[in-house]
Amino acid sequence: MTPTAPSFAPYTRITGTGSYLPPRRLTNQQLADELARDGVETSDQWIVERTGIRARHFADADMAASDLALPAARHALEAAGRQAADVDLILVATSTPDMIFPSTACLVQQKLGVHGCAAFDVQAVCSGFVYALTVADAMIRTGSARCALVIGSEVFSRILDFKDRTTCVLFGDGAGAVVLEASDTPGLLATELHADGRHVGILCVPGTVVGGKVIGDPLLKMDGKAVFKLAVSVLEDAARAVLAKAGRQESDLDWLIPHQANIRIMQSTAKKLKLPLDKLVVTVDEHGNTSAASIPLALDHAVRRGQVKRGDTVMLEGVGGGFTWGAVLLDF
Repeated sequence: MTPTAPSFAPYTRITGTGSYLPPRRLTNQQLADELARDGVETSDQWIVERTGIRARHFADADMAASDLALPAARHALEAAGRQAADVDLILVATSTPDMIFPSTACLVQQKLGVHGCAAFDVQAVCSGFVYALTVADAMIRTGSARCALVIGSEVFSRILDFKDRTTCVLFGDGAGAVVLEASDTPGLLATELHADGRHVGILCVPGTVVGGKVIGDPLLKMDGKAVFKLAVSVLEDAARAVLAKAGRQESDLDWLIPHQANIRIMQSTAKKLKLPLDKLVVTVDEHGNTSAASIPLALDHAVRRGQVKRGDTVMLEGVGGGFTWGAVLLDF
């Protein structure tokens, strides 16, 4: 029997978005009050002035990354008019998986009640969703899948050092998801991915498990000044590179949805692209830095608020530990 030729898709498009935030919301003042009980001083003013963050959500002790990913995935499937059985690829971008193995993607697959399709995690920290979306795009274009569920899900509250006010006030928990499907019309126009392992030490969790014991330090460490300086530089370069690949100009952009880490980094990138700040999607004020979840969370919120509409040209950008960074340009 002659083997059937793979069905190659000329393009891919995002057909649905979804997100989920755990119920527990902490304002800066509430977090400051909790930290003060352990002798750590901070304030709402200190946090807002340096980051733009006003609140974040923390998962309860019994909630794992897959638990956050599940409702986000279901919301995305509903928005796309799809059932879980339609999905033939599940990718989860996370740095805080449920367990060492199996992958969080396999656990999401189990919770969705489907089986058989490929499912795996992508680990690129805060750039993880951009990486995962790029992988899904490539797999659909080469015929390995037709309908992908791409999720970013994080419980960063589990790896924070609550004695370090320079880092523990920055992060939150949450999940965001998109359904990416094969399409006859352009959607994802171009992608750009990079990494530079020389900068491993400026943002990392330098611990692991050996023989049932934690070796090293299992809590997040960050050189904030070094991260800020590098992030501003590489995000501009990635943005210009992905525009050039797509044959588009800065003026073609309707929306910029960057990784929601720090309002100053985000505004700096927008200004360098000559993009009005009202075209910058901002959720960092309410969500904090949710790592790989931040971009799909922000995208879903912008779609559901009526900001991002069908036909808009959108740039997604991420930068994170590794050091990793990248960008995706798409017509929504």
